[in-house]
Amino acid sequence: MKHLLLTALILAAPPALAQDRLTLILDWFVNPDHGPIIVAQEQGYFADQGLAVEVVAPADPSDPPKMVAAGQAELAISYQPQLHLQVAEGLPLVRVGTLVATPLNCLLALEDGPIETIADLEGGTIGFSVAGVEQALLGTMLARHGLALEDVRLVNVNWSLSPSVMSGQVDAVLGAFRNFELNQMALEGVAGRCFYPEEEGVPAYDELIYVANPDRMDPDLLRRFLRATERATQYIVNHPEESWEIFAGSAPELDDALNEMAWADTLPRFALRPEALDEDRYARFEAFLAETGLVEGTRPVDALAVDLGAQ
Repeated sequence: MKHLLLTALILAAPPALAQDRLTLILDWFVNPDHGPIIVAQEQGYFADQGLAVEVVAPADPSDPPKMVAAGQAELAISYQPQLHLQVAEGLPLVRVGTLVATPLNCLLALEDGPIETIADLEGGTIGFSVAGVEQALLGTMLARHGLALEDVRLVNVNWSLSPSVMSGQVDAVLGAFRNFELNQMALEGVAGRCFYPEEEGVPAYDELIYVANPDRMDPDLLRRFLRATERATQYIVNHPEESWEIFAGSAPELDDALNEMAWADTLPRFALRPEALDEDRYARFEAFLAETGLVEGTRPVDALAVDLGAQ
């Protein structure tokens, strides 16, 4: 009789809700910049939105936007400055949400070195990792101090940013993230000095954004993803220590001193309203890139970014 009752209860139970699958390609390996994503996954916020999210770290950090453009994933994390260039080149991409709502990039030198102001870089050597936008940022920063790109020597140091500064290979590097490289140097016992682009004539921009293919995207699917990450961001802000423990506990390699320091520095930079769009910010940066000659003409904001919450 008990077996018959148990069988009846199992048959009467509602079927498990089917979850919609979504693939997200990160911009690089998992790190504190991705805090809301990892917390949303670990806390079940994606599942609460009926989503099964696959988070993939790319082999090449230049691949994620191309993969989304080609329909190989629903979402990718990218950078606002790169989005402007890629749309100008004809890639079918659009910003649908924001992850980190402030610049992270900075011009990094040694705290106790000879570079006390940007003007001190005249005749010096500056390392970089990504051609194009970084030169435009650097040119603007130098111009505010009476210098031009011709007054410095540029060296591609690939991704060896802080080591290049600490070893004296270069006088400064552009492309260092203020929440990582400064902490990385501090752990090595070397103090760094950051000069911030948004304080040196460069329009403010969103560092990390979510991009989708406008011709293929499912707005409802993306809205649910962004609502889950918004909920995770609220949890992070309300519970910084607990959320760090959740993040660090999601994979053994994340639980180290550098990530813990970076977590604290990144937390206030997460977008509290990931769906919300600052149209003027995108218009200003598009105009900036046109003025520097990196793009020809300007595109309307709706060709670059959308606010799914307003649709």
